[in-house]
Amino acid sequence: MLPAASDFSVFEVLALPFMWRALLTVVILAVAAGIVGLFISFRELEFVSDGLVHAVFPGLVVGAAVGGTAGLLPGAMIAAVLAGILFTVIDYRGGTGTDSAIAVVLAGLFSLGIVLVSKQEGYVSQLQELLFGRLLTVTDMQLGQIVIVAILALGVLLVTWRAQLFRAFDPAGFAAAGFRPLATDIVLSVAVALLVVAGVQALGVLMVIALLTVPMAVARLITRRFALLIPLAILTPLFAGAFGLWLSFEWSVGAGVTVSPGAVVVLLLVAVYAVAALVRLAGSVRGRARIDAGGDAR
Repeated sequence: MLPAASDFSVFEVLALPFMWRALLTVVILAVAAGIVGLFISFRELEFVSDGLVHAVFPGLVVGAAVGGTAGLLPGAMIAAVLAGILFTVIDYRGGTGTDSAIAVVLAGLFSLGIVLVSKQEGYVSQLQELLFGRLLTVTDMQLGQIVIVAILALGVLLVTWRAQLFRAFDPAGFAAAGFRPLATDIVLSVAVALLVVAGVQALGVLMVIALLTVPMAVARLITRRFALLIPLAILTPLFAGAFGLWLSFEWSVGAGVTVSPGAVVVLLLVAVYAVAALVRLAGSVRGRARIDAGGDAR
């Protein structure tokens, strides 16, 4: 019989082999997502990133059907890269129908994935695993794959780092300087797609979306200093990951409640964002009150 959850400290819980691998997975992906998320946020590509995550879903299903567990990574990578290029081309065309076109494509791909997975036995459990991930059952081989793909995603982005910054902060100047916006955007989309592939096996579709978008949104609420954005975007999911894993362990062992660790981590990320937004709002209200008081005094 397991001892009560309260008998374990946070460090003892995270030192357990399966918890340690789960935490290391979150650390690796938090660092990569913090860097890539900078450009997602400044380029306002959250919707496109959401589409990429959903587009990976049928790739995962086809890869699992063809090659089993070993086919997950190749299937997801092919689907993600193709979708990244497709979404970039659609967005590059511009026009009033851009968002609609991306929405139609991502809805179609995600529905295709659900139809494909429903053809297999035990599809309900498979669907749950693909949506919410298997964070506590990450194997050494999967952890190695996550490291390799995350490094590849960062490498692709870092090669074009200056061009990406120029494109994010001055799109008109970027094009006027003779750079190729489409090629730069495709590189960024491929980096996002690779990061999605790195995280989706362990974290699931829903948590990858949160990891790509929420931490940088929190960082931009907390500070206006550019140099602090990436560190804050990395620290936020690290805190949510460590605390979420410990909290899910407490509930599972102490209260006997089966809960998805990935879902707990996502809820904590959203809670941190809500607190940051409320603090920012309160600061804005106080600032306006001081201005109004100063105006009345004059």
